[in-house]
Amino acid sequence: MPLNPPVKQIVCMKWGTMYGPEYVNILYAMLRRNLTGDFNLICFTDDITGIRPEVTCFPQPMLECEIPPDVPGKWPKIALWGRELCGLSGTALFIDLDSVIVANIDDYFTYGDPDQVYVARNWVRYIGKHGQTSVFRFPIGGNAYMLENLRKNSVEISRKYRFEQNYVTAGVKGGVKFWPHAWTKHYGLHCMGIWPLRWLRAPVLPKGVKIVTFPGNPKPPDGILGQWSYTTPHTTRWEYLKWIWAQRHKTPKWRRYFHRYIYPSPWVKEHWRE
Repeated sequence: MPLNPPVKQIVCMKWGTMYGPEYVNILYAMLRRNLTGDFNLICFTDDITGIRPEVTCFPQPMLECEIPPDVPGKWPKIALWGRELCGLSGTALFIDLDSVIVANIDDYFTYGDPDQVYVARNWVRYIGKHGQTSVFRFPIGGNAYMLENLRKNSVEISRKYRFEQNYVTAGVKGGVKFWPHAWTKHYGLHCMGIWPLRWLRAPVLPKGVKIVTFPGNPKPPDGILGQWSYTTPHTTRWEYLKWIWAQRHKTPKWRRYFHRYIYPSPWVKEHWRE
């Protein structure tokens, strides 16, 4: 008789106050709609309050080393690379909480070699082999040297690479592998388009995409409303232009707001929900 396929493992991290439990709950719901068969969503977090019971929660693993406060990036994610991870084994797919799953993602679990690390290409630094870790697959415990090396020299490494995804790209032995180009897209770059287009049309959903990520601003709730963030209004183009004009007395950088007008995205509302 054929063996049962392994249960798909998805991991996420929630620390601090940037993301509420609704982000975890919505991620679970999107996975349920876009995966075939059984799966486990594992959330490593410092606060389980409000997270739905179907999600397996573990305490957030610690880096146990110093990252200077002026270094950007999501360095706590490197704690997932330890030799032991709460008794988990096999391969796991990491998905950032500020992601929107728009199509079936079974292929993320079967593509390529399970012993390799798979990431998206860095959309900002596309020339060269730079990775982006909003969605990545890794063998649990298979690259423990990544965490061990960081602990030995955390200040120098974090200052050198600045962002943890740069460290992952450079540090994985044999190099990271990349998902097919169409699968993982960036909301700001690939959906919103260059800034004049943002005044003329709603953000588009690229052909063949499976997961849309939202690094920085806007976040999925902002995409639903049609705003850059809670500090910029959701309004008509004319009202927004008047709002920008009023900002010239408040900040010398008021012209940047011309780039931040966007229409609501009905497809974000369709997919980013419980």
